[in-house]
This record gives sequence, structure tokens and C-alpha cells, in this order.
Amino acid sequence: MAHATQVGLQDATSPIMEELIIFHDHALMIIFLICFLVLYALFLTLTTKLTNTSISDAQEMETVWTILPAIILVLIALPSLRILYMTDEVNDPSFTIKSIGHQWYWTYEYTDYGGLIFNSYMLPPLFLEPGDLRLLDVDNRVVLPVEAPVRMMITSQDVLHSWAVPTLGLKTDAIPGRLNQTTFTATRPGVYYGQCSEICGANHSFMPIVLELIPLKIFEMGPVFTL
Repeated sequence: MAHATQVGLQDATSPIMEELIIFHDHALMIIFLICFLVLYALFLTLTTKLTNTSISDAQEMETVWTILPAIILVLIALPSLRILYMTDEVNDPSFTIKSIGHQWYWTYEYTDYGGLIFNSYMLPPLFLEPGDLRLLDVDNRVVLPVEAPVRMMITSQDVLHSWAVPTLGLKTDAIPGRLNQTTFTATRPGVYYGQCSEICGANHSFMPIVLELIPLKIFEMGPVFTL
């Protein structure tokens, strides 16, 4: 999870998040290059005597600074569209979990396991144990397997919510009357945190999401579902 002095993104736990981090670094290098060139041009403008008048009618220069931005936009757009289509792919998921947003908690339904349904509330400060995270830990975690494609069906019962887990590269709106879906495949076990990323009311910041990712063999044993 993120910490107070972190500058970059969280470590990736899914292939989609790895692609997003690569694209972030790719776009950031282009931005650095553009900023450097603009600052260099401003520096020359402020420190150089403008005595050269031959550039007042330079067709070659105008052609370059028209074509170059178009090429830069293509270099940004192509990888962006590739990742966008990857996030919409549903490749034969092994598990389907339904998440319903309420004011202000989440309800989860394991549709493949006899309709197991439970609510996930934020732990009040009085119930926190050593090692628990304030405003992030919940009473019932979502237990899922690693290295298995999981489909999340997301909706809301009252207002707009947003189901987001940054380390997995997930952020899907929960809309009343509409069922959205997203898929992910976790690459390593652990406990990962998220929050509602939509301003859904007074307790908007008190809708944490906690995913506990475990090996598939342990997941299939069954006792992990005991709440």
C-alpha cells in the first residue's frame, strides 16, 4: 500500500497495473522532454539578442513543429488505447464476485459458492488490533485466489460509488440500476487495500476495500469463507 513519503505509484500486483506503470513512465519521459525543450527555448529568448531575422519566414521550421507534436500524440495514444482494450477483455474468468455499494459499506456475493453474501464495514478505532490500519481495515475481507482470473460485477443500491484498488489497477463505478464489470488476475498473495473513489456522501472516505489474496489450493479448502 502507499505510504506518506511515496512519490511514485504502488507496486503492481496484476498485469494490467504493470502495463499502466510502463505507460506512466513512457508518458512522463515525453513530458520531461517537452518541458526541457520549452524551458531551453525560453532561456535562449531571454539571454540571446534577437538579431537573426532569417527565421521570420522559415517554412521548414514550421513544418517540423507541426508534424512533431502529431507524432508525439500518436506515440502516446497507441499504447493508451492498447491498455484501454486490455482492461475491457474478459478472458473466461474462473470466479465471479458481485460487489454492491451502500451508504457507506460494501456487500459482496460469491455467486459461484452457493450465493455466499456478507457485508464489509470499516473497523472502528476501538476494534483495531496491533498492525491494523486505521480507516482502511474492515471486519470481513474479500478472500480471492492468486493467478486465477476473477470477474467483479459492481453495482450500487443508493448513490454513485466507485470500487477501486490501486495496486491491481482497478477502478470501476458502481451505478444504481446498472451492472458494471471488471476483471483482474493477481500475481502474488498478500493483503491489498482500496477505497471508494467517488464522492458519495458524508462518509465517502469510510468505505474501505480489503482484498486478501491467497494461493488457489488454500482458497479451495473452504474454511477461508468462515466469517
